[in-house]
Amino acid sequence: MEMNDMILISVDDHVIEPPDLFKKHLPAKYMAHAPKMVPLRDNPGATEDTWEYEGRRTPNFGLNAVVGRPPEEYGMEPASYSQIRKGTWSLKERLDDMDVSGVLASICFPTFPTFAGSLFLNPKDPEATNAVISAYNDWHIDEWCGGAPGRFIPLAILPCHDINAAVAEAKRVAAKGCRTISFYDSPTAKGLPSIHTDYWDPLWRVLEDNRIVISIHIGSGASAPPVSNDSPIDTWITSFPMYIANATTDWLFSPVFQKFPNLKLSLSEGGIGWIPYLLERADFTYKHHKAWTNANFNGMLPSDLFKRNFITCFIDDAFGLANTRFMNTDMIAWEADYPHSDALWPNAPEGLWPSIKHLPKETIDKITHLNTMREFRFDPFEFAPREACTVGALRARSTHVDTRPVANMGGHNPSNREGRPVTAGEVMKLFA
Repeated sequence: MEMNDMILISVDDHVIEPPDLFKKHLPAKYMAHAPKMVPLRDNPGATEDTWEYEGRRTPNFGLNAVVGRPPEEYGMEPASYSQIRKGTWSLKERLDDMDVSGVLASICFPTFPTFAGSLFLNPKDPEATNAVISAYNDWHIDEWCGGAPGRFIPLAILPCHDINAAVAEAKRVAAKGCRTISFYDSPTAKGLPSIHTDYWDPLWRVLEDNRIVISIHIGSGASAPPVSNDSPIDTWITSFPMYIANATTDWLFSPVFQKFPNLKLSLSEGGIGWIPYLLERADFTYKHHKAWTNANFNGMLPSDLFKRNFITCFIDDAFGLANTRFMNTDMIAWEADYPHSDALWPNAPEGLWPSIKHLPKETIDKITHLNTMREFRFDPFEFAPREACTVGALRARSTHVDTRPVANMGGHNPSNREGRPVTAGEVMKLFA
């Protein structure tokens, strides 16, 4: 097997929503309630945009959409559509950017609603908010995914402020072909009931019955705090993906998968290198402490349940791929993370191949696409022959795509030329 023979399906990418997405999908009677694009609060009249909903504004709509910039201009700075690559929000250009990086298909998480839609929590008008969420899902499923069959796995967000509304929307999007819903890694961090109660059971039942995967993205609920505002931002970037281990353990020891054994959970953008030790520690904890904690896995070990119900993914994880014997290779998937700063675009295959080429071809195929196709019930080969879906084939048809870095695109760049580290406090101000 050669690098160009791989077929890459990403379980974690992101879309920057176009400003007119609600025009086609929100009923007229709710249009006045729709999220709208406004200037950033401290830059009135500037060409810097943000979304506003019920008086709440997302701090920086670009959310680190830095593909196409030189590395020295990475950061959290993009704040208008003129400052980001067009493939971040335009379907035609996104397909070009996928092709040139050898990516066949992807799951695209929301941006301005936040990964799991927390912008819509605590609504002033619940009925209108439910309509807005449905409109968002219709745009994503019908227009973004539907505009390019075989290239995207449909994802939805839910009105989690109301369990009955969430269940109804889950049933609705399931009928439209939704394959995964974005949920909070820790719902209690957003003031919602915990996964240890039976509050969410009606939703889990719908998802299990319809084989819809729960995708929890790092930072969707409990966002990793910096150690201090004076800490180099590098410390936060380094440890942030592994912060999902806290939520992972909570889900693992919850009753969710005891009640709903066929429900699957995907850990988005968390990496895999830390998983073998977490499973080792979970098994030790269970065997050593269950007599007094009353934990009960019904004859299984925590690691057994994890390997059955948890899908894991990585961008660049040589250590994890060298230790796959401690995991379930049927539940490992790959991600591209376009257009965030961890993305290796347009060199995703070159980033992946050195760390995966030691594995058997059958295992490489599982990790790069077959596991995702099975768990998310997605078959791109219904729309294109397999030989047209490889890294080499996609790149052969995208020679027209310009991937040269573009400098001086503008925005809020926290970097400095003084030689001192950029601090966490400087970057976090951009979220204020």
